[in-house]
Amino acid sequence: MTDRRKRWLEHYPEEIPPELNYDEKPLYSYLVEAGEQHPGKKALHFLGKEMTYGQLLGDVKKLAAQLSDLGLQKGERVAIMLPNCPQSVIGYYAVLMAGGVVVQTNPLYVERELLHQVTDSGAKMIICLDSVFPRVARIQGKTGLKNIIVTAIQDYLPFSKMNVIYPFTQKKGKQPAVKITYGKSIHSFKALIKAARENFEPVPVDAKNDLALLQYTGGTTGPAKGVMLTHFNLVANTTQMGRWMERKQGGEDRILSALPFFFFHVYGMTVAMNFSIMFLSSMIIIPKFSAKDILKTIENQKPTLFPGAPTMYIALINEPDIKRYDLFN
Repeated sequence: MTDRRKRWLEHYPEEIPPELNYDEKPLYSYLVEAGEQHPGKKALHFLGKEMTYGQLLGDVKKLAAQLSDLGLQKGERVAIMLPNCPQSVIGYYAVLMAGGVVVQTNPLYVERELLHQVTDSGAKMIICLDSVFPRVARIQGKTGLKNIIVTAIQDYLPFSKMNVIYPFTQKKGKQPAVKITYGKSIHSFKALIKAARENFEPVPVDAKNDLALLQYTGGTTGPAKGVMLTHFNLVANTTQMGRWMERKQGGEDRILSALPFFFFHVYGMTVAMNFSIMFLSSMIIIPKFSAKDILKTIENQKPTLFPGAPTMYIALINEPDIKRYDLFN
């Protein structure tokens, strides 16, 4: 009989239970299990580059080791200022594995917005794209940022030049001309991975009490505020998504990941990134939304799930050449 204090349960489909049991373990443990038990399964597809779960776990452990060696302590904040790319997934899980707290940061932020978020969160490190590095460098001296880790989109591409617009710039076909001098506090993401030790042991965390994420609000009614989310919060939310979509761990979903993993909401992070890892699916990562690029990707990669926003679907419906693409076979 339905609890009358929970009238919404009357509207649940029959296959959706009124209550669920949730794992009380770190969010990163799902990646560890996937990488160790299914190392050859495809985890990521990014503009022609593919990574298996074994490779993904290996790079996450390497970056986690470097974060630890750079001085990251359990509970300290690390900002991630990246578009959708393999580095964003690696950075996110590496921070968690090293015991840190992820601070999602919008790559479109101007310096004033970036300064507020970094200062308010108390971030000690930031992982950013090379094209936004100048903004980060200009506010570093006003914050507690001790280390800046910089990556380029092509660090995880099978070729050196791109044929797509580089995220957050208007330059086409090449990376933006940003001069970066690496040194004591500025590090190359690619170089850190290459030089890292491989025997890193994940930092134990209390899933119910230790923070995993500071999710900043959009700031439409005042300064953006950091919402504190534990590992258990994220595990529970992702588990709920899987149950509503009637998915089981170990499925064969291929998730078209065009929603931003980071920025100012958790939708893409939950239904594309965390869901993929928890349910052993493959992420088809799109760094920047374009209706034609999405249609080409659907035709070539045949995703089984495409979480998106209404504006994305409207753009696809209104694409004049939509009938040219094979979206179903």
